[in-house]
Amino acid sequence: MIVSLPPFQSLVDAHWRDVARLAHALAGPTHGDDVAQTAWTKALAAYPFVRSATNLRGWLLTITRNCAMDAHRSARQTVAVEDPATLLAAPVAAPPIDPRPELWSAVAGLPGRQRAAVALKYVSDLDHREIARVLDTTPAMSRRLVSDALATLRLTLPEESR
Repeated sequence: MIVSLPPFQSLVDAHWRDVARLAHALAGPTHGDDVAQTAWTKALAAYPFVRSATNLRGWLLTITRNCAMDAHRSARQTVAVEDPATLLAAPVAAPPIDPRPELWSAVAGLPGRQRAAVALKYVSDLDHREIARVLDTTPAMSRRLVSDALATLRLTLPEESR
């Protein structure tokens, strides 16, 4: 079925602000322009294959959202290490610019295995199987350690610091 589509430039003229606004909202001011540019490039490549012209704005915003997610994923690529257990030797410290230093001091006050499980989960982005392997325990126990740590943090931190 052939769909009658407006020229791509008219699509750009009508929706460039929406795409730019969403890209900046999702990717931040540093990467927003890159995400918007990538979204427009992908939209141009896919435009001849669009099956329906009823919601082109939604189609563009979906592409923009997906590009922002791709940018986020590529920014958090993990670095391979020989032995993940070496990550436990590193002290838990706040990032250089942290708006919530009380959070990091509360994490540092957790019991050792809970602190390690939280760091491996949220800083190193490991799943529970990998955490269990590093901590020499089971995946169920790693879930429990993370859960107990989060419960402790919820109790010790004021609600606005969470």
